[in-house]
Amino acid sequence: MPAPAPLLLLGAGGTTSTSAAYRRDCLASIAAAYPVVLADTTAPHWARPYLTGHIAVDLSDTDATSAAVKTYAADTDLLGVMTYMEHHVVTAAVLAQQLALPGTTPQSMEACRDKAVTRHLLEVHGVPSARAVLAEDTDTAVEWARDQGFPVIVKPRAQAGSAGVMRADTPAEVREAFARASTETVLGLDAYGPQGVLVEEFLHGPEISVEVAVLGRGDSRIIAVTRKTVGPPPTAQEYGHCVDARDPLLGDPELARLITAATDAVGVTRGCLCIEVMLTARGPRIVEINGRPGGDLLHVLIDEALGLDLARIAADIATGTPPQLDPTRRRSAAIAFCYPHRTGTVRHLSLPSRLNEQPWVERMVTTAQPGDHVAAPPAATYGDRLGHWIVLGTGPEHCATRLKQIDDELELLIAPADASPTPQSTVPPAH
Repeated sequence: MPAPAPLLLLGAGGTTSTSAAYRRDCLASIAAAYPVVLADTTAPHWARPYLTGHIAVDLSDTDATSAAVKTYAADTDLLGVMTYMEHHVVTAAVLAQQLALPGTTPQSMEACRDKAVTRHLLEVHGVPSARAVLAEDTDTAVEWARDQGFPVIVKPRAQAGSAGVMRADTPAEVREAFARASTETVLGLDAYGPQGVLVEEFLHGPEISVEVAVLGRGDSRIIAVTRKTVGPPPTAQEYGHCVDARDPLLGDPELARLITAATDAVGVTRGCLCIEVMLTARGPRIVEINGRPGGDLLHVLIDEALGLDLARIAADIATGTPPQLDPTRRRSAAIAFCYPHRTGTVRHLSLPSRLNEQPWVERMVTTAQPGDHVAAPPAATYGDRLGHWIVLGTGPEHCATRLKQIDDELELLIAPADASPTPQSTVPPAH
């Protein structure tokens, strides 16, 4: 009996232990269903147990990637192409089109990657969103903000993870935010996608993200709704997420119509997307459309809360296999990310090990080490996170109580940047 055809995965997600902490579960879920061939510069040590093959290629070079995959596919049939990395969504669409495999058009993924194009298409198709301008320089940004009215949001044109996203309430803050949005990046994403800065209407209200299975034009199905906890302004760093199987928005017809209209507007006809939405007094408004599944371990929350395997759903869609979208669990799951309370050097970081045995703790992970220099908000970025923990509960309030219990027992000591070294034997105070 011949071996099953493999699924091509673009990008493992990095070689570090932090990369493994965020990506291993996703890759393990995909590999449990399909043989996986990785296309990436290297195959990280943590990823190798889940791979059946590796194509060594620089994914930032689309032509070289296309040629390498074409050579590989000449001898080995491929079942599909996918990525869970923002960097490679356009390349995945290009390859799927070239190999006549299931997928959407490269143009639709380019529209998702380019926030200016997203805004334009949403406006053309009458999809509720935010007014915005692609500002050529700080003077243009300030002039538009004055005409629009403060506050405004200033953000990079093609970043992710809230990198460089800032609220601005004055012309001076617009200039400061413009400079940050022009330079800040996450995970090297500045090498992929267009450069530029958007200034947008500030949308008042809580922000959610919606995981979506797109099975065809006009057929976009909500998988899960994530309630976000956002850090203090002026930044928009995500401090946590909660997924509740009983969230009323899962069956909200207005949200469902908005999601379908948004995916149709940018032209996505197949894929697993993460769409960010602001719940305003005027109704839900599209914030961003991401052409891949949500990050930040949302796949773990969704599995624990609803019994749905987000990575498997994405892989099924990429191979033309009907995905399993019916929930099998009805509970809540939440994650909190620990950010430093001051800028300086990590001296001690310890999670409450006694809670590891509690059935409601799914995981507690540190991603910073003693000696690491970290920045506190508002200068903090995705890379300044110190750790994260996931808890389970009967509802969002239950999860919030359990997250606080972990935070209360966390031991954290950060020496200020101008402080003399602190002996490692010093017992730190509770955070």
